[in-house]
Amino acid sequence: MPHSINNWIVDTNWLAEHMHAPDLVVFDASWHLPTEKRDAKAEYLAEHIPGALFFDIDDLSDEKSKLPHMLPSSVKFASRMKKMGVGNGMRIVVYDTAGLFSAARAWWTFRVMGFGDVAVLDGGLKKWKAEGRDLEDGQPIKRSERHFIPRQNSELVRDIDDVRALLGKTDTQIIDARSPGRFTATEPEPWPGLRGGHIPGSKNVHWATLLRDDGTLKPRSELEQIFRAAGVDWHQPIVTTCGSGVTAAIVSLALASLGQNNAAVYDGSWAEWGQDNGLPVAAGSSG
Repeated sequence: MPHSINNWIVDTNWLAEHMHAPDLVVFDASWHLPTEKRDAKAEYLAEHIPGALFFDIDDLSDEKSKLPHMLPSSVKFASRMKKMGVGNGMRIVVYDTAGLFSAARAWWTFRVMGFGDVAVLDGGLKKWKAEGRDLEDGQPIKRSERHFIPRQNSELVRDIDDVRALLGKTDTQIIDARSPGRFTATEPEPWPGLRGGHIPGSKNVHWATLLRDDGTLKPRSELEQIFRAAGVDWHQPIVTTCGSGVTAAIVSLALASLGQNNAAVYDGSWAEWGQDNGLPVAAGSSG
């Protein structure tokens, strides 16, 4: 697991074979858009992969920020992991109920906090259930506290000032994971009060185009074709963005599967940039 470029993702067979390893921790990192009116924690308690802990994206965030689920401080993250029995030297697999959606955000968060041995379950709970594999409900067995020292990797995260500094430059590509309609401002933003459009100079790669119908990541050849068609060179520096920093991580994960392991996420994403703040916004399909 997962320092080689092809090991950021594991399949259900791998997890079934390794899930009882003492150094492996599985997380259900399901999260749903507010418009879906679903309770990810309640769904986790109703059914999850045996032994899985719950990674609450909204709770494991910066409670001082007005923006949705911004990265927590390393101190807060370390404290929560320690209490959950997750420590340094362990291996982590994250999944979600959709197949591959919010689990990528948890994958990226662990990497920002210095965890290298973290992978996403390809197809998530959706595929696990389709294969008739075991499930459990209720609270997991409490684990003993473990020692956790975060080693924050600042190369994997960008803030608004970092992205503003990229305007007009060509040495770093910005990839927007939102739908083409939101990117071009031809459909309304689901987040109230935000302008339509995109960061000037960014390229659009809708996160959903990177996945098969069953929620698994498309094969390498198809991913390469998608990024190439969008004018993306995955060998060069990249910052990903989206609506609130969740689906941007899917693009970063897909890029990591191609060998671009350092695609940073703009944490504030459009929830921050799209406000009425004087920052430039582009509409249409380019620029």
